[in-house]
Amino acid sequence: MQLSRPYLGVKWIAAVLLASHLISRWIFPENNIFIDLVLFNSIGLFAAIIALSAPAHTDRVSAISFGFAALIWSMGSFFSTWNSFFELQIPNGFSDFCYAIFYPLVFLSVSRSFTQKRSISALELLDTVIIAVGLTSVLTAFFLKPAMLTFSGNSWQVFLSILYPVGDIVLVAMVAVYFLLNPFSFQSLLLTTGLLSFASSDLFFIWASINDKYEFGSITDDGWILGLLLLATSLTYSSPKSKFSEKISSASATIALIASSTLLGIAAIKPGYFPSFILIPGFITIALAFIRMSFALQEANTAVSERVLARTDELTGLSNRRNFLLHLSQFKSGFIFLLDLDGFKKINDELGHAAGDELLRQVAMRFSRVIPSGAQLARLGGDEFGVIAQIDQGQAIELAQALGSTLSYPISLPAGAAKVNVSVGFAPIDQSGESTDWLRHADLAMYAAKRNGVGSQMWISNIENLG
Repeated sequence: MQLSRPYLGVKWIAAVLLASHLISRWIFPENNIFIDLVLFNSIGLFAAIIALSAPAHTDRVSAISFGFAALIWSMGSFFSTWNSFFELQIPNGFSDFCYAIFYPLVFLSVSRSFTQKRSISALELLDTVIIAVGLTSVLTAFFLKPAMLTFSGNSWQVFLSILYPVGDIVLVAMVAVYFLLNPFSFQSLLLTTGLLSFASSDLFFIWASINDKYEFGSITDDGWILGLLLLATSLTYSSPKSKFSEKISSASATIALIASSTLLGIAAIKPGYFPSFILIPGFITIALAFIRMSFALQEANTAVSERVLARTDELTGLSNRRNFLLHLSQFKSGFIFLLDLDGFKKINDELGHAAGDELLRQVAMRFSRVIPSGAQLARLGGDEFGVIAQIDQGQAIELAQALGSTLSYPISLPAGAAKVNVSVGFAPIDQSGESTDWLRHADLAMYAAKRNGVGSQMWISNIENLG
């Protein structure tokens, strides 16, 4: 895998900046505007650049979502760091918003990093949003009560304080599942290490804040930017497609829906137990679940229609040649019939293709009325039809005559009455032969019937010599 020199240069610059920040922090332990505000946050920006300019083979949804995640996180970090140095304060809501948006973007990127798809379906996108919004907010809601006993501030501030580590736990848990169910790859190693580094810094920050031990600008903060760089670098490498990814996403979305429903159920039984704002993500999750259900039903209907079209002749509604041959390969006894219309080309030329199509539809209806229950009738192409029936020889002779008799009287068309005949060739199906042999035998019998003008002909061993 060859990477362009400019791209490699960006990665090396980011690595040098990270090393410079670690060394500078060790040499200058005091808080410093350049080290803490400029150098620290520039590393996050370089992580965004690495992701957004990832190689062409990288999944673009994953690259773009993580690129914006790193950019937004760096903006939030810049806002909060700015307030530590300057009197002109930026409202904390800006940084809180940036940090909160970071998690669903990273979740989308991580989910996509384990597949080789080039497009994302509506269901995949909805699953991602349902998990990111539903599961994360619900877990945070259940941690909210015990957290309020320790954290200072109102319920909204406490909610935001614990939202971030809960988001980290959800992400790391999801990555762990993917990592365990997929073959090892260097990409998965970088991605997992990056998330663990980022999550560890978040969890340590929470623990240190609770115990009044956190120091602004400490060396542990570098775990955040190290994690961002590792996640961005992981996009350079490809990984095998996960055969479990869609099932895991669907199952996780279901769990998130159940959790959100449980949250709203508890809120209904115990009014006031949760702050009102905590219920909003639950309502959003359930609403998205209904939207997802409509998309799933639409896709299911489309899939059914496509499967039907794949095995059905569009003009007559009968089975097509592919489905006919599939059924033929499953038969072990009975007879196969090939039917070819006589005089169809003349009608098609004189009355037009629309009349020819209508004639084929009516012929198909006539044939369908005489075939026995359980038999397979198909249009094989043009004016050729096929029948497979599990019957004995006497019944086969009767069926061949009945199929011919269906065209003994004219067919009414908008352009006038038309008369066609049919040549029928049929051959026995037995375990000693193959489907290709049965098909060839019926074909030879059908052409013998057409040459001899006898209407129908059963295959016999010397039929190739009939003339």
